[in-house]
Amino acid sequence: MRHVRQAKSTTMERLAAKDAPSISKAPFPAIDRNARIAVVHDWCPNFRGGERVLARICKIFPRAEVFTLFDFLPKEIKDEYFKDVVFHVSPINRLPFVQKYYRSLFFLCPFMIEQFDVTGYDAVISSSAAFSRGVLTRPDQPHLCYVHSPVRYAWDEQFSYLQQGGLGFGPKGLAFRYLLHNLRTWDTRTAHGPDLMLANSNYVRSRIQRIYGRDARVVHPPVAIQELEYVANKDDYYVTAAFHAPYKRTDLIIEAFSKTPSRRLVVVGDDVQSKHLRSIAGPNIIFTGYLPRHEYIDRIAKARAMVFAGCEDFGIALAEAQACGTPLIAFGRGGARDIVRPLGESSHPTGVLFSSQTIESIADAIDLFEENRLSIAPNVCRMNATRFSEERFDLAIFDALGLAQSVQSAREMGHNEFLGAETSARGISGSLAEPALP
Repeated sequence: MRHVRQAKSTTMERLAAKDAPSISKAPFPAIDRNARIAVVHDWCPNFRGGERVLARICKIFPRAEVFTLFDFLPKEIKDEYFKDVVFHVSPINRLPFVQKYYRSLFFLCPFMIEQFDVTGYDAVISSSAAFSRGVLTRPDQPHLCYVHSPVRYAWDEQFSYLQQGGLGFGPKGLAFRYLLHNLRTWDTRTAHGPDLMLANSNYVRSRIQRIYGRDARVVHPPVAIQELEYVANKDDYYVTAAFHAPYKRTDLIIEAFSKTPSRRLVVVGDDVQSKHLRSIAGPNIIFTGYLPRHEYIDRIAKARAMVFAGCEDFGIALAEAQACGTPLIAFGRGGARDIVRPLGESSHPTGVLFSSQTIESIADAIDLFEENRLSIAPNVCRMNATRFSEERFDLAIFDALGLAQSVQSAREMGHNEFLGAETSARGISGSLAEPALP
């Protein structure tokens, strides 16, 4: 048995409570909750992680109004999460059957985002994974950008997306490559528009530095911890939950479990890959399809562990699993590095990270988890998730918008020495220190 010796308690774990700065000591101007804020979001095809961030920002600022290229959110979602919030959409939202092909209109989106008039608002917050950062603002208007990711398909994952779409170097493939080239040019030009950039993880922060040459402050997305059921006594099944896109690598998880029929796997979610995934699954694997929110939480909370093989920018489903007291077995790249306290590296582990996206690596990680399962306590997983609470997110957004206002004012007044403030992330109030664990 490969028992892992627990690491000694780190300085961060021992002193986290002392290190967390207070919002009341912020040197930046206070922002009025009733300020008129224009919140610009790329598009709202459904209610996932980005839309949860959008909803929380609208809750922080009751007079906020949303500007988005496409809005396909159902009425029940609007009533629950965006009550009384005004949505402004682009003219192309009215195209016939646009919900089926809106992603193919990406080449129009930079132009259309520039047509939103947000100049009459006190400040602008862009929630961006692609286009919203390029909205046109007044010279004296604070602009805070929350970056979910630089444009995946235009930068580091261009070739993967083209390959998945079967776009080689024929006429159609060359046309798409040229359009993506133009998108990169626009994306680079607009990268210095916001006064301050926030990244949703350290992984995204490093991509912002590499692609745009800017630093960003890490503010993790909000997790509604109080709404997530905590279960200490787990069932004997594992769970994986994801929108079944190819980059999630759910296929690797299914193949790993198919080779070990004594272990049960529950696959939550449904999409274009589902037919293929079902065809490679063994009898020990159950597909639930889409689940309502309360049933989804119940499945996650009772699972022995959640297994995830993709590289996410953050991965809010992983943080939600931790809030339910559920350990994680995840690919050790991307947002999972921020979420999981790995077995063998932390004195209070909350999961296992594996190093490569292979069936063998996943199987080995599950074996390692099984052999050291008692070292990963559900209550420690729950405590770990408090780093991502909605309250911490609210404080960080308030503080960051105040800093954006100060940066904008300093730029206007020519005080260039203050403009370096965006790089001092740990010195800004509201930075997310880790909670002290028992």
